[in-house]
Amino acid sequence: MNQPAPYRPTETADAVHYPTPIPAPAPMVPMQSGQIPAVQSVVLPDGRVVTGYAIDAAKPEPVAAKPPVSRAAVNIALGGVGFAAVCGGLLMLTTFIAALTALITQLIILAAVIFGGFIAVQLFAGSGGGTVVNIRKAVIKRNHFHT
Repeated sequence: MNQPAPYRPTETADAVHYPTPIPAPAPMVPMQSGQIPAVQSVVLPDGRVVTGYAIDAAKPEPVAAKPPVSRAAVNIALGGVGFAAVCGGLLMLTTFIAALTALITQLIILAAVIFGGFIAVQLFAGSGGGTVVNIRKAVIKRNHFHT
């Protein structure tokens, strides 16, 4: 139905193409006489002459002034300062935990010494006579010792 037409070259490879002239000139913007560029003509090696206005070289846009220190360097430095602050806090926390452990150990040892001393005093202190055994009333049946 709507099939594209087959390609049929209408011109040979030796055909010369000529540009189409512009029918009406575009409206001109009035310029001051000092701003109109000079017309230049260039003769090509084959004898043709090309005439046109000279084009000034494109000027690159001014590059924004870079700060003396890059933002990445500032971020790395701030990260290092934060890391140092955290390390100091961790060091203090570690020191606190070690001191707390030493305190608890000393309290346990102190309690053991006090409690052990109390037990020792109870065992070895004489309370007047302790346990009295009256041998005279003892009866040994095997040896026939009677009192």
